[in-house]
Amino acid sequence: MKCQWKNCLLNGDSRDIIKRIPDNSIDFILTDPPYNLGKHSTGNIPLPGRSAMNNDVAGWDMIDFHPEEWADDFVRILKPTGNLFIFTSYNMIGRWYDCLDHRFDTSNFMIWHKTNPAPKIFKAGFLNSCEMVFTCWNKKHTWNFISQSEMHNFVESPICMRPERLSEPKHPAQKPVSILRKMIQIASNIGDIVFDPFMGVGSVGVAAIGLGRRYFGVEIDSEYFRAAKLRVGKELEGTDNTPLGYTDNLTLTETCNNIVCEPNTVFQPEIDELNLFLNYKDV
Repeated sequence: MKCQWKNCLLNGDSRDIIKRIPDNSIDFILTDPPYNLGKHSTGNIPLPGRSAMNNDVAGWDMIDFHPEEWADDFVRILKPTGNLFIFTSYNMIGRWYDCLDHRFDTSNFMIWHKTNPAPKIFKAGFLNSCEMVFTCWNKKHTWNFISQSEMHNFVESPICMRPERLSEPKHPAQKPVSILRKMIQIASNIGDIVFDPFMGVGSVGVAAIGLGRRYFGVEIDSEYFRAAKLRVGKELEGTDNTPLGYTDNLTLTETCNNIVCEPNTVFQPEIDELNLFLNYKDV
């Protein structure tokens, strides 16, 4: 039996799905889990004569997130040549370091500098213009060094804005595809599997497929999943006008309510079927 799909989107709980992923099968984990900043939010800021500034985070960010519960499976499923990039914040980076640094030869971090952060209305502190990315790898990992000037652990871009940013459903942590593309170009090769267990509205998938990688994304929220399915579908069908440079030109097929794959292959939830997907080879 030969699995034909090259990309897979699942609407489900990644805590369960990751347990079914075989050891040493993922080339690159690029993901954006909850930061748990919601409990520190002061709420929306009222502005005279205009709508309030949205300073709230989504309800899912209020649920306690524990990096320690993910470390073992991240290490287990990653290939020896793989890379692990996790978007995070000041309150979480120490916990990611504590549970992953000793498991890899190298851990490091990147900074994403947002060139258009929300202003400080009351001018009583720094602008929240930076986010962190915790990174890990072992010796002989995949690494596409661009140039000395391009390999600073610092990436800069505006926050995700319209028309790229979705208004329905609105995802408060939607990342711009441009910065994800750079990370994918550096840390993986064409044909590699990029795994995102916190898929959101599918930005990592759009970037990965646009660069000729294979994509495996999981999202628990059905509205976010439908948005991701639409965006990834446009990228696969070549109808997205963003300049991503690669299109697969294959028709996206929905085989059941909680998975998208292409072309017409029915998903089987057994471990051997995931093995076939993760070991797919073009012939």
